[in-house]
Order: sequence, then C-alpha cells, then structure tokens
Amino acid sequence: MSATEASPPPAALDARPRPWRGFLALALRECHRVLRLWTQTTLAPVISSLLFIVVFGLSLGGKINQIDGFDYEIFIVPGLIAMAMAQAVYSNNSSTIFQARNDRYIDDVLAAPMHSSQMNLGFQVGGVFRAVLIGGALTALAIPLTGAPVEHPAALLAAVVMLLAGFGALGIVVGIYAQTFDHISFINNIVILPLTFLGGVFYSVDRLGSPWEQLSHANPLFYVVEAVRYGFLGSSDVSPWLAFGVITAMAAALIASSQYLFATGRKLKP
Repeated sequence: MSATEASPPPAALDARPRPWRGFLALALRECHRVLRLWTQTTLAPVISSLLFIVVFGLSLGGKINQIDGFDYEIFIVPGLIAMAMAQAVYSNNSSTIFQARNDRYIDDVLAAPMHSSQMNLGFQVGGVFRAVLIGGALTALAIPLTGAPVEHPAALLAAVVMLLAGFGALGIVVGIYAQTFDHISFINNIVILPLTFLGGVFYSVDRLGSPWEQLSHANPLFYVVEAVRYGFLGSSDVSPWLAFGVITAMAAALIASSQYLFATGRKLKP
C-alpha cells in the first residue's frame, strides 16, 4: 500500500459563519483601546470629577445650607458621577467610530459575517467599559470621602444602564455624521456639558424662580441627573417614574437611530 493510500483524508473545512466571534473580537478591541490609553480615558476624568467634589463639596459645603435634607458634598456626588459617565461613553464612541470611518478600517467590520446589531453593540462596548471604570472608581472614592449613600441600588443600576445606552448611541450617531473632530467636540462642549450643568448637578431646580424652573424641566439631561440621584439618595426633584420614563424614551430613540445607520450603511459605506 502506498503512502498516499495510507494517509487519512483531509478534514473538511468548517465554513459556517460565527457572527458572535466577530462581535467578541470587535468588543475586545474597543476595550483594549480604552485600557491602552488609560491615563487619558479613565484617570483624567476621575481626577477632574474628584476635584469638583473637593473644591465645591468639601470646601464650600460648610458655607451652603443643606439641599433637600442632604449636605452639599453629598448632594452633588450623583450628578458629578452621571456627568462623568455620560461624557466618557459619548466621547469614546464618537471618536472610535469617527476614526474607523476616517481610516476606513470600518470596511473590515462591515464585511465581516456579523449582523448590523452586533456591529452596533460591538462599538458600544468600549464606551460602556470606559464609563463603568470611571463611574465605579468615582463611587468607590466618593462614598468614603463624602459619606454619600446608595439608597436604591436597583434603581441606580437601571438609571446607569439607560444613561450608558443613550449617550453611547448618541456618540455612535455623531461619530458617523461628523466630518472632523471639531464636530464631535462641539456636541460635547456646547450641548452635553452645558445641559448637564444646567440639569441640577450643583443645585436643586426647585430653588430656581420662574421661568427658569420650568425651562430646567425641558432639559432632558435634568432627568438623567435626577434618576441617578434617586438611586443614590432616594430623593429627586421630580417623580422617579417620570425621570426613568424620559431617559428610557431618550435612550430608545437614540439606539434606534444608531441601529438604523448600521442597518442601512448610511455614511458608513463608501
């Protein structure tokens, strides 16, 4: 018998598509991107938010009366954490999708055997990972520093999930439409940051006179701050059901928008 006749037949190649393998590879890449630049992506936001707590909370807290029955340094903690997480997930997702479009390695992702929802979710994972690192670090540092409680952990978790989903999807949408990095920075610096500050991070909107109190209730980021504050302190300026309803509707609309862009390939395909 010849050597050729004695050798076993070659094994058949398994050509079945494994979309979740592609999703996992994309998600791991986005998380690695965050960890590789950890001083910029995580350390800097944590330090800046802690400085807000120290300067505004601990330094001025003794000169400001309690707000809604809480010491000032405790009152501002939920809003600062929400602001830091919202900016982190937005900035990460908008920059990574813009870079993918600009360098055209988005073509490799679009050509992979993945569903459009898996591509969308894969790009979202990095921003969520970055925001969770920042939020977890700030919570671990702020609670012993200020004594802030966590009255409703389940509500806090739900608020954080809606926050990350909404702002992560917003980052994807802006990153897809942006023509330069200035467009990404414009939304962050001119829209997200001012609306967050005006959403009651450092004050209770109940103390504002008319019409400013009513205008604050028209700010969607006000409800994000109040939902997170309810999870931490068990208190908010509006009904928690209203706050969760608004942020859920906002997140659903933004997720639908980002999914539409991936499903149609609009602004993604050359």
